[in-house]
Amino acid sequence: MALSKDSKKKIIQDLIVKLKESKGIILTDYQGMNVSQINRLRDELKEKKVEFRVTKNTLIEKASEELNIKELTKDLVGCTAIAFSSDDGVAPARLLNEYFKKNKIDLKVKSGLVEGRFLNQEKVIEIASLPSKDVLIAQIVAGVKSPLYSLVFVLQGPLRGLIYTLEAIKKEKEKEIEVS
Repeated sequence: MALSKDSKKKIIQDLIVKLKESKGIILTDYQGMNVSQINRLRDELKEKKVEFRVTKNTLIEKASEELNIKELTKDLVGCTAIAFSSDDGVAPARLLNEYFKKNKIDLKVKSGLVEGRFLNQEKVIEIASLPSKDVLIAQIVAGVKSPLYSLVFVLQGPLRGLIYTLEAIKKEKEKEIEVS
């Protein structure tokens, strides 16, 4: 179905807004997926605040050129879908990777932008394997907390030793008082 000029302009303007606002943008090839799989993917990503769109390459190209993001345009070959996230830059890559693994679909990432940095296919796949931001924060907190607990335990050692010594002296004194 051919799009009218007005609808193309509207799509381009919407893409420009999405490209500006997004912290994470991933271009992927959706070839081999049927409509129900794409809709399921779209729904799963939407729950996690990631938008997934199948868009014509020429429209993505025009929106990218408008924003002077020429790196994205070189990978616009074949069937292209684009995933956006304005919350977490790594989320689109990670969630796409999880979905493709879960449904046994070959991950066909083209490229992406994370926090304004262009990433080729290998880098996108690399960041897709990273844990979520919340998990990373929890790991850092646990890493900081562990040595602190160890320090507290070590510092309590001499105090415990003093208490045990005082208890032993107290018991000896009580025995001396009982004997006399």
